[in-house]
Amino acid sequence: MPGILRPLLRGTTYTRFLHLWVPMLAVSVWLFIDISKPWVPALVLVPLGFLIPGVRRGEGVQARLLLTPGEPDTEISVEPSAGWRDRLRTVLWLEARMALGGVISVCTVWLPLTSLELVEFARERTPRDLPVLGEVQPHWAYAFLAPLPLIALYGAVVGLGELVTALARRLLGPSAAERLAALEERTEQLLERTRIARELHDSIGHALTVAVVQAGAARAAGDPAFTDRALEAIEETGRAAMEDLERVLGILRESERPVSGRPTLTDAHRLVESARVSGAKVDADFSGPLETVPGPVSREGYRILQESLTNVLRHAGAVPVRVRVHVVGGSLGLEVRNPLAAALPGPGGTPGTGGGSGLRGIRERAVLLGGHARTGPDDGDWQVHVELPLG
Repeated sequence: MPGILRPLLRGTTYTRFLHLWVPMLAVSVWLFIDISKPWVPALVLVPLGFLIPGVRRGEGVQARLLLTPGEPDTEISVEPSAGWRDRLRTVLWLEARMALGGVISVCTVWLPLTSLELVEFARERTPRDLPVLGEVQPHWAYAFLAPLPLIALYGAVVGLGELVTALARRLLGPSAAERLAALEERTEQLLERTRIARELHDSIGHALTVAVVQAGAARAAGDPAFTDRALEAIEETGRAAMEDLERVLGILRESERPVSGRPTLTDAHRLVESARVSGAKVDADFSGPLETVPGPVSREGYRILQESLTNVLRHAGAVPVRVRVHVVGGSLGLEVRNPLAAALPGPGGTPGTGGGSGLRGIRERAVLLGGHARTGPDDGDWQVHVELPLG
């Protein structure tokens, strides 16, 4: 029994009831004007839903506030109609809402009145006509039937509330375009989180490792001169880690921006200028209509170029860098090259073979978009070469 009565304790039950009643206010006004044509308000809703895109937004806001209050994921859109399909769904929603409002208004008027008549009829001793039940023989047993209409009203309020909420999710739910935009933003966020994890692992993890090793060696050596050199190395490593941390925090702040506001390849000149200011001699060549590259591809291309230039500055320093970005046919090509000798960490050393998080991230971005990436030595240079399809 407590489980059956639990909806009576939920505020959502009453806000849904209010939501069902709201359309009846307009209908009531119209019935004062012309009671012979109750269908006119329903007819007016057709051009209203088709011609005014903002109606969908208004209905979505009402539905969220009254049908799903406090729910984090309501599955109800608050965007205006973006196409004829959205307009049709809006019209169907308006008509369904008015129809259900009509049902609940009849229930809330006639069911309590019927219960009251049953009680009154149980007290009568002579037959009489009642508005709902008509002419029937009075009997005390009718008092036991009086709760039934109230139970039916309770079921109607709860059931119609659930029904109108399900219809709202169906008819006011996100369109295909809105779902695609949400999926794109979610993908972008996951990519950024992965990239941030790589950055923190590479920069902060490396700095802590160096600091621990240097501190342990200085303590073991017991040489003041060696200790001074170790402290100097720890200081330099910590300063570099702080710079990397500031850059990662900048990415975190940037992640709050909408996807449409993130940098794309049309902003790639900023990366080139930044690399030049850092001392690199960048020879950049951009060809093809970059502004026509689809948003996800253009944004990921920008990130790949950013990661490639960052790796050059981090591992090779101020060296000549050649950047080539071109759009040909149905693909985007991106290539970053720098002298291989400049990338060597020391005498006899060899550059990484692509196992680092940065290069692995570049390949992951390319694969996610259906493309491919090559990183490593090539004809005396260190190269990052990426091909991304535009489809």
